[in-house]
Amino acid sequence: MQTNQTRSAIKPGMTVLIVLKQDQRTGKLTKGIVKDLLTNSPTHPHGIKVRLTDGQVGRVKEIVQPS
Repeated sequence: MQTNQTRSAIKPGMTVLIVLKQDQRTGKLTKGIVKDLLTNSPTHPHGIKVRLTDGQVGRVKEIVQPS
């Protein structure tokens, strides 16, 4: 299980790379700071869904810098 698929590894304030819903086909990554965790289950196969501080929502693909 990768860290981006584990809810406990992701905390508000972390810098992450997410893939937005509209970018799922291309795999384009968006960098931002986690504001809220939207996935309630402890793990998710496609990555934990988060809301960034700028309001964008997507699934975490990579943790850039653990806080």
